[in-house]
Formats: sequence, structure tokens, C-alpha cells
Amino acid sequence: MPSLNYSLDVFQGFNYKKDKQTKVGFITKMKVGTDELAVDITCKDPLNPATDLKVVAVLSQLMWETGTTDPVLFSGQICTNNKNKLAELGLKGLTNIEVVFQFICYDYDPTAKKYFKCFHAQDTDMKGLIQKQGADLMLQVADDVATEVQSPRNFAMTIGVKAQPISQALVVAVADQKNIVKQWGVAEG
Repeated sequence: MPSLNYSLDVFQGFNYKKDKQTKVGFITKMKVGTDELAVDITCKDPLNPATDLKVVAVLSQLMWETGTTDPVLFSGQICTNNKNKLAELGLKGLTNIEVVFQFICYDYDPTAKKYFKCFHAQDTDMKGLIQKQGADLMLQVADDVATEVQSPRNFAMTIGVKAQPISQALVVAVADQKNIVKQWGVAEG
């Protein structure tokens, strides 16, 4: 089965340039347990660069094996408030590992000569659980400031999210107007 493994351009995500056509991605909403992460980074929407896009994280890597029960793995950069929130949650010991999130990745179609959404959640909330690696949750936040982008201060984070036991849809596209809807999660009962 094919898999998605996107290396995303953090610098382009923070500092959009019209003459550079690289993949970029963002987490636009994330709630871990009962704690909503701040939407505190302002970027440009590659589909309409005159429009600001408020995000939780600028992604550096996104991976999904495309199976209905495979987790989606996100790596990216978050600002100080979200770094502190995730570090605090990790130190407290999470009992509620539910995650509600939205994300979007963009790629450039050289034939259509424009950006398109290459992987996203149809502008709807996705419902998942933090993935486990053995007994540990797949949630990591760096202590040191990242160096790819100097401002705003940002920190690397990684989270793996598996689907809750409900049927949801993720959209994958290989070019502009070439969308494929894939199931994520299996409903119980």
C-alpha cells in the first residue's frame, strides 16, 4: 500500500515567497485532552498569499501509511506558549489522550501553475488518540529553541495520532483537482 511521507519546508511555511514552490503544511487546530493549543502563528495561505492563515504549528514532516488504522505522524514548529502547554501536559501524565485537530498540507502543481491542497481533513475536526510507542506516548517537545526560523521563537514538536474508533475521511491529492478521499478509522459496533 502506498504511503505518504512529506518533508515540508518550515522556512517557506513561516516566510512565504511567491517564487519558491515547495511543500508546506500546518496544524490549524489542536486540542489535547481538554487543553486547546493556541492558534498563535501567522503565516500566508499558499492558495491566496494576500490572506493570513492562523496556525498552531508549521510542519516539517508529515507521515501516514494510508491504512485506515495507521497513525498520522506530525513534526513541526510551535511557539513558546504551546511548547510550555505540551511540556506541562507531558510532565503531569496525560490521562485523557484524546486529540481533536485540523491540518492542511500544500504542494505546487507545475502544470496548473498554482498551489493545491495535497493532504488535509476536509475542513472538519479529526478525532484521534495520541499514539503509543510501547508504554510511552508519542508526544515530544524540544527544550531548545529551533534555529530554522529566528522569529517568532519556536520549538520542535512531534505527535503521533491514531484514529478514534469512528470512520473519518482524509483527502489526498496528487495534483490540482486530483483528489482522493481515504478512510481513517474504523467504527465500532
